[in-house]
Amino acid sequence: MRSLWAYRGFVWSSVMREFHGKYRESLFGAFWAVANPLAMILIYTLVMGQLMRPTLPGYEKTPFAFPIYLCAGVISWNFFSEVVSRLNGVFIDNGNLIKKSNFPRVCLPIIVVVSAFLNFAIVMAIYLVFLALIGHWPGLPLLAMLPLLLLQTCFAVGLGVLLGTLNVFFRDVGQLTGVVLQFWFWLTPIVYTLGALPEKARPIMQMNPMTPLVQNYQQIFLTQNWPTWAPLLNLLLISLGLLALAAWFFSARVGELVDEL
Repeated sequence: MRSLWAYRGFVWSSVMREFHGKYRESLFGAFWAVANPLAMILIYTLVMGQLMRPTLPGYEKTPFAFPIYLCAGVISWNFFSEVVSRLNGVFIDNGNLIKKSNFPRVCLPIIVVVSAFLNFAIVMAIYLVFLALIGHWPGLPLLAMLPLLLLQTCFAVGLGVLLGTLNVFFRDVGQLTGVVLQFWFWLTPIVYTLGALPEKARPIMQMNPMTPLVQNYQQIFLTQNWPTWAPLLNLLLISLGLLALAAWFFSARVGELVDEL
């Protein structure tokens, strides 16, 4: 923590440089940071909302039910996926910087997390504007998104740093992670509900640690209710275990990173 505080300027300038670098050569600049998530929400509302609406029991007559449900799941998943996938290659992608500069290596994962959170905040702000315009503001349960986001970040960071450190020594980890994330997305109730699955498949799907997290996001925004905290206990324990394991493995191997890179 002392190292991060001492290098806070380096972390923030790296995040801003990365953000501006995405749009530096484009004609409309940072407008695309808003246009892309806006297009996603419009597509889900205009197209998917009409095709998939009957799959939400009790909301057959609500025209925006499925877009709200789908966007809540996709936005939360995209944040998780971005953090894990980028942390998976963070040390390899910054190999030259690690070799040439002397700075706390832990800064690199923090830069990834802050950058992903910035992207998440932009998309979530547009989503909230959309909810306000259609008269479906979640109200006070929106505050519960903060502990959910913290839990999700801990889980993503623990998993991502562990995979990113392993990837330096075993490059197949990076390739495998991308494949697993694709399957993981479809094994999480984002574009469907658990009720749409056969009864025998539901207990298996509930073993997915992302299932209760995504369901609670959907509960906040669709039903406007507070999350159900009990199912998140397992995810909390997994997250703490991953963070401890990732911190131990990273600390044990950080001296070998330069040689492997």
